Amino acid sequence: MNFFEYFFENKSQIFSLTIEHIQLTFISVAIAILIGVPLGIFICYIKKLNKPILGAANVVQAIPSMALLGFAIPFLGIGTLPAIVTVVLYSLLPIIKNTYTGIDSINEQTIEAAKGIGLTKFQVLTKIQIPLALPVIMAGVRISAVTAVGLMTMSAFIGAGGLGYLVFSGIRTVNTNQILAGAIPACILALFVDFLASLVEKLVTPISLQKVNNTDFARLKKQKRRSKSILAISAMAVLGIFIFTSLANRVESSKVITIGSKDFTEQHIISNMIADVIENKTDIKVNRKINLGGTQVCFGAMKSGDIDMYVDYSGTIYGDVLKYEPISDVDKVYNVAKDDLKNKYNIETLKQMGFNNTYTLSVTKETAEKYNLKNISDLSNITSNLKVGTTLEFLNRADGLPGISKTYNLNFKDTIGLDGSPRYTALLNKEVDIVDAFSTDGLLKKFNLVSLDDDKKFFPPYYATPIIREEILEKHPEIQPLIEELGDTLTNDVMRELNYKVDELQMEPDVVAQEFLKEHGLI
Repeated sequence: MNFFEYFFENKSQIFSLTIEHIQLTFISVAIAILIGVPLGIFICYIKKLNKPILGAANVVQAIPSMALLGFAIPFLGIGTLPAIVTVVLYSLLPIIKNTYTGIDSINEQTIEAAKGIGLTKFQVLTKIQIPLALPVIMAGVRISAVTAVGLMTMSAFIGAGGLGYLVFSGIRTVNTNQILAGAIPACILALFVDFLASLVEKLVTPISLQKVNNTDFARLKKQKRRSKSILAISAMAVLGIFIFTSLANRVESSKVITIGSKDFTEQHIISNMIADVIENKTDIKVNRKINLGGTQVCFGAMKSGDIDMYVDYSGTIYGDVLKYEPISDVDKVYNVAKDDLKNKYNIETLKQMGFNNTYTLSVTKETAEKYNLKNISDLSNITSNLKVGTTLEFLNRADGLPGISKTYNLNFKDTIGLDGSPRYTALLNKEVDIVDAFSTDGLLKKFNLVSLDDDKKFFPPYYATPIIREEILEKHPEIQPLIEELGDTLTNDVMRELNYKVDELQMEPDVVAQEFLKEHGLI
């Protein structure tokens, strides 16, 4: 499938994500202007605060965007709020600095002349300083607006939507068409925002400051009228988007639950399955927060009430959430997790689904044949020659690389953190020799990899386990049997095949989910 085929088959999704991206960007830039311009004016009058405020804005700009977003999640939760706050903070420096520079660079004699004819400080500001500084201020706004379009792609990590969803989903499934479907509209949007900002910049620049001949005044006035028309139409379009989406999203809050998911293919499929079953069999509406990140992000969102339900894995809850040492006893892992989640967090644990998506270490067939690898134990004598590339989560978890290295006495030549599907690309390019994987991962089949047997039974069971906030289950008990019926139909082989359809056949997770549910009479 080429890019144009993909684009037209998924045009409705691309359009809706573009609308979300426009909304988020517009709100962020508008807030940044409302904060940044007054701050820039403020430090012009109180010089002592010049360095502290600009220094603070510089520090924020120096913090990596993903780190800033990570800091915001514990305080602001997930969704649009932390995404907007992060982009606003990043957008402040150019606006504050240009506002300060524009006003501060105005000729002192001009200010003295204004005072000499009796203008008050406020009149000097509004009638002299701001009009003369507007071109410089708008240059800062222009930089911030264009930068905000790119930065807003990261909002997909926390369920805020936008074109970043396509970009990051495409990266994780090695789907170039999906990456381009998110990147190209974002690029076009950035160029269009830059164009609109340039029109505003020209409109606010006094004619006396523009380099034109007397004969060009008529042409300049005509251009300004045209620019005003374009800006008016754009403003109406943005307003229409806000009105339309707010009306479209208006639902009864008492009949809405929010379902989240982690950031890989299987999670996207399962969360869509659960949402489809609930919406088809009940009158409950589901707000889908897909692609939120790892366990800690999803579980944190559950604790704060940002999401009501998601599917985790029994071993992950036991080891990563509850911090117990990994064990292989299936019943004990489930029962301890169930009791602790209820007692400590008021979270109910539903029946385990029918598949165990345990971790595995995987290599190419070439590597397996070269070193005669079948079990993880076979690695113990050769790891000093091998590089391992794993997800960041696996790299740092007790039931991940640290634990398995200790159990099997593995000392790798190098360890590299690679999130999502790039680790498979690195494996095929021979940049790493071993990767972590999930036993139901469709990419194992796609790339024809060999999974090494966990012969010492280190990895705990990782049965997919839906968890839901207690108050939500009490309010909507009818959803429990629906989810448990769905879970009984999902086996390791079934999930591997469903994941393969997304990872290799480039089908959308929601489409794969719907087809399976219809095929098994669940909707």
